[in-house]
Amino acid sequence: MPANCMRRLVLAGIILGIFAYAAAAAQTLDIIAQKGVIRIGYISDEAPFSFKKKDGNPTGYTIDLCGKIADAVGRKVTNLKRDYVETTLADGFDAVKSGQVDLLCGALTISLGRRKSVDFSQPIFITGASALLRKDSPDYLMALFLDKRLAQVSAKPAPATSTIGVRADTTTGATLREALGSDVPKTRIADFATHQDGLIALENHKIDAYFADRALLFDLASHAHNPSTLAIGNRLFTHEPYGIALRQDDSAFRLLVDQTLTETYQSDDFAKLLATYFGQEGPILRREIMMQSIPQ
Repeated sequence: MPANCMRRLVLAGIILGIFAYAAAAAQTLDIIAQKGVIRIGYISDEAPFSFKKKDGNPTGYTIDLCGKIADAVGRKVTNLKRDYVETTLADGFDAVKSGQVDLLCGALTISLGRRKSVDFSQPIFITGASALLRKDSPDYLMALFLDKRLAQVSAKPAPATSTIGVRADTTTGATLREALGSDVPKTRIADFATHQDGLIALENHKIDAYFADRALLFDLASHAHNPSTLAIGNRLFTHEPYGIALRQDDSAFRLLVDQTLTETYQSDDFAKLLATYFGQEGPILRREIMMQSIPQ
């Protein structure tokens, strides 16, 4: 190869390396400082973690934690504004990856599959998947999710086919399919766009159970037309640590996020925050979260 061509190739490589370094350097805190805005993505149907108030503004346990993070960023960036961006579970991770939002808040399970495209904060909540059932749901489903023997439930005739609902695009959908296996025959799985759609279908007898993280089921049942007709499973099929999603390969921003969360967990305000959204379960939840948290 001629010397001139070799020099041009080397120069081109250097230029590409400079551009790559510059792109890597423009990380989340730099972008936020340049724009003067932190963009907080949220999923609006995951109460009590993220949902809309009557005035249309977002609220919830995870929204409040993201607010604490915004406060910490605001101590580094003067006159920081907050832009809340409503998204869906299906689109939210792409919004983080593409830089449309800086934080994604909701009931987001930390999984290795999701970490291929986004990073996560330290855990903010610990739960597991179970089911919401009607008290007249088929016996085998009551036995499966309430962890009871068939002799302990009424001997209703088994339906030809039962249907269990699940939120589309969630990690719990795959878990349900594995849990059913071949030991639970004649069971169809129906996907729903929102948890509320699943609740409506359950109350209208279009499905026989709705499968989701147990923390979400408590809130969902409280919004039923007649909560006394429903039962929440006590058998957990998964270990679900929730986190806040953020950009990959940004150690400085993730450190700020995790430092803020640890400081929040250790404060007296955290007990009040848990009580606001989870009532009497707050002290138990705090111990569980603290056991999973990153120390100072």
